[in-house]
Amino acid sequence: MPQSIIISLIVLGVFLMALELFVIPGFGVSGILGIAALTTGIFLVTDSLLEGVLYTSGSLILLGIITYWSFRSPRTRRLWRKFTLSTSQTLKGGYVAPKVQYETYLGRVGVALTQLRPAGTADFEGEHLDVVTEGGFIGRGTGIKVIAVEGTRIIVREEKTL
Repeated sequence: MPQSIIISLIVLGVFLMALELFVIPGFGVSGILGIAALTTGIFLVTDSLLEGVLYTSGSLILLGIITYWSFRSPRTRRLWRKFTLSTSQTLKGGYVAPKVQYETYLGRVGVALTQLRPAGTADFEGEHLDVVTEGGFIGRGTGIKVIAVEGTRIIVREEKTL
């Protein structure tokens, strides 16, 4: 096979992986095509399948070591900081993570603190929660009951016996 095709495959592979890393991250297609082109180029250079596997494995191990070292080196750590988000979502910053134990509210009775049309806030034994009705309007101060929980969505219905 002509060397120009092999060199073109290797260069194309490196280019597509760089494109995946810096231009369109997360899409995946260019990265996969880049790895395939690079691996094909490496295998075409070698004389046997075993050599191709050894060269590819050695390249991946060396790439891993270089990447690990670049995260640890003070000189290149500044470069990686340009690619990462340094802020964090905290309670002081106004971020509140959703609670995962909303299923415990199933069947509980509470009071609508705001008008629920169809979403609003309700009080369940001193705890304020964002709730959604089945689709209808429920006035402020009306008794409500939790009838379903879908992830972080609490669905309520007007409680007639409160």
